[in-house]
Amino acid sequence: MMETERLILMPLTYSQLLKYIRNDSSLDEELNLAHSSRTISAELKEALEQTILPNVADTTKNYLYSTLWAAISKEEKKIVGDLCFVGEPNANGEIEIGYGTYEEYRRKGFMTEAVGGMIRWAEKQLEVRSIFAATEKGNIASHTVLEKNNFSKFGETEKMIYWRLMIPKARV
Repeated sequence: MMETERLILMPLTYSQLLKYIRNDSSLDEELNLAHSSRTISAELKEALEQTILPNVADTTKNYLYSTLWAAISKEEKKIVGDLCFVGEPNANGEIEIGYGTYEEYRRKGFMTEAVGGMIRWAEKQLEVRSIFAATEKGNIASHTVLEKNNFSKFGETEKMIYWRLMIPKARV
């Protein structure tokens, strides 16, 4: 768990992910939070069931690279969005980040702040050399989150833009 100015970023355990998927108030109750207006897209539900849950259950992996991290507003005591890394660093030290803000909390800077917190966490991981993200071309809000966190475009297709942030490592 880590904190930013307005948020607590909490990595969810396997049992908490199951409550997240149920999308009732059980996760909010466990975390002693007010009920959030969370909706789970079919795409996220599939990712949770097919990839995230099996990876979090795999004790040979560091679950912090696979689980959802809940972005919790300190002031409102509500989950306002969530983030994840898409698996452990590859051979080049690259990790992918994904994120989403719940509808009512968009355009308030929460995700920019949350991604910044995740970057600070990743900077402390010796094996991480860069973070990348993929956004749809029309998702200007997501582009802004990445730009404000110093990501640079490194490629694009007809529908997607690819972003990267290099993580400087101190020489020992």
